[in-house]
Amino acid sequence: MLETSGRLLRLLSLLQAHRDRSGAELAAHLGVSRRTLRRDVERLRALGYPVHADRGTAGYRLGAGTTLPPLLLDDDEAVAVVVGLRTAAGGSVAGIEEASLRALTKLERMLPARLAYRVSTLHTATVRAGTAPAPRVSADTLMAIAEAVRRRERLRFEYASPRGGRGVREAEPHSLVSFDRHWYLVAWDTGRADWRTFRVDRLTPRTPTGPRFAPRELPGGDVAAYLAHRLSSPTWPYQATVTLHEPAAAVADRVWPGMGVVEPVDEESPRDLAWMVTSVDADFTLTEAPPELADALRAQAARCLDAVRDT
Repeated sequence: MLETSGRLLRLLSLLQAHRDRSGAELAAHLGVSRRTLRRDVERLRALGYPVHADRGTAGYRLGAGTTLPPLLLDDDEAVAVVVGLRTAAGGSVAGIEEASLRALTKLERMLPARLAYRVSTLHTATVRAGTAPAPRVSADTLMAIAEAVRRRERLRFEYASPRGGRGVREAEPHSLVSFDRHWYLVAWDTGRADWRTFRVDRLTPRTPTGPRFAPRELPGGDVAAYLAHRLSSPTWPYQATVTLHEPAAAVADRVWPGMGVVEPVDEESPRDLAWMVTSVDADFTLTEAPPELADALRAQAARCLDAVRDT
């Protein structure tokens, strides 16, 4: 009986790890005959696990059931889940902290000593610093927006502006974006007849949602690049378009969204990068720039030369 139970857990683990497995492959992994495999599949079905037989492939797959089956995790997966739950418990989404802590408590009680040691070592050696606490957003608000995005339904919501005013807006939601401790909604604002970004922590959805809409083409087609442009444009009093003498892929990781946007000019170089071009650590040419930026670059060059003149 113990051997059969252990084999059933191994079979369940194999079905969870891969969507479709052939009967011959499963039998070989378990070291049993095809007949024994079929009996084990029937035992799992009797326990409530929806194991479906795939026609034409003589294989099996685990479907979605009415209850969550026990998840069988390997060492790396277990550590990843614990770290993720601890992050969620102290994260920016309100309303999931208690559930995260309950799941974390259950999982940590079951960790073998070797994994508990790894998790404890990582936790005690890690310090979160350098940023203020993230604005909290409701999990219900995120789900309401996500549902409107998926169903392509207009979203009506109250929105608090940075200057303290409140108003009701209606928009066609395109995407939810998580960036730099904030959640943003990128949407077509029907009242302004233009694309807008909204801070989700300032947003309160109204029900019911509005009518369905046909999706619009987002400018540039890349929601991350669009958000980067919207966040960086109003931030700095002086802006410039420059040409970097490196491929876009080589400098993309050095440019965070609030800093500016990298756009390939051709296969060799990008452009349209705002603020502190020198921090990208690449040779560049000012393609378009205000006189103030040129003066600032000359002053910075003079300071650098003075610093190394006598060395």
